[in-house]
Amino acid sequence: MPEPKLNVLVVDDDKTITELMRDFLEAEGFGVETAHDSRAALILLERTTVDCMLLDVMMPGQSGFELCRQIRETSDIPILFLSARDSDMDKIRGLGLGSDDYIVKSATPAEVVARIKAVLRRYQTGGAVSPTILDFGRLAIDVRAHEVKVNGDIITLTAREFEVLYLLAENPRQVFTGEQLIERFWGDVGDRHTVTVHIGRIREKIEENPNKPEYIVTVWGVGYRFEGNKR
Repeated sequence: MPEPKLNVLVVDDDKTITELMRDFLEAEGFGVETAHDSRAALILLERTTVDCMLLDVMMPGQSGFELCRQIRETSDIPILFLSARDSDMDKIRGLGLGSDDYIVKSATPAEVVARIKAVLRRYQTGGAVSPTILDFGRLAIDVRAHEVKVNGDIITLTAREFEVLYLLAENPRQVFTGEQLIERFWGDVGDRHTVTVHIGRIREKIEENPNKPEYIVTVWGVGYRFEGNKR
């Protein structure tokens, strides 16, 4: 039997863009849903299965940033921003809110599709790596379930945040430079700000005091390493 299609929700108030992305995504075998504002997007998320979101920033009513923040309260669905806003601050804000990528609208539709595929590939691989629970006492990482618990409570990480945490935790005491993390997870679309934002968000979720991290520590001038003994 053929594998079921992965469904992408394209949210943009510009119908030309939603229809253009529909054509390119469907040509690559994706199912596509479209919405032209945040309210319609939330309704679709409740009623249909969505595997990934392509989200505009500037929309009437609730912005894409606000919608991303709302979704991240309950879901780790992969989210990619597609926006005409190309400043570093906008990119940092988008990643800081928990998106998995930030694409400027000058990108070709083919490049956007390629980046969607890359995010979904990392997400799916991260969820099926090894049936192992990495137990560090207060922190536990269930790789097979793609689930993280702190003091027994499940916390919500984005797909990318989970991948970064898993890499560090699977290799305790090994220092990863910013360049290594960029190359592994973001390629040509990442920079040091991207790494800093993601490490900061992970710390906020797993550390008792993010300003004095117990697990993910900074090796100044080099990179980051994970401290913790597996049980």
